[in-house]
Amino acid sequence: MRSTITTRGQTVIPSEIRRKFSLSPSDRIEWIVDGDKIQVVPVRENPIEAFRGRGAGGAVKRLLKERAKDRHRE
Repeated sequence: MRSTITTRGQTVIPSEIRRKFSLSPSDRIEWIVDGDKIQVVPVRENPIEAFRGRGAGGAVKRLLKERAKDRHRE
């Protein structure tokens, strides 16, 4: 997909991308320069909420188990 940059440096995010990533007018995007490439990454207002449901689950239990092991070693 392509979009044009205006004389004021503005561009439009194609509607298919906005729908796929659930982007709305209140969302922000971050521009990342990687060598000679540019990455555009959505930045959610609440970054914790953005990652909710993406892990394997049980992170708190795993963390507590690891901490218990650490205390036992001390």
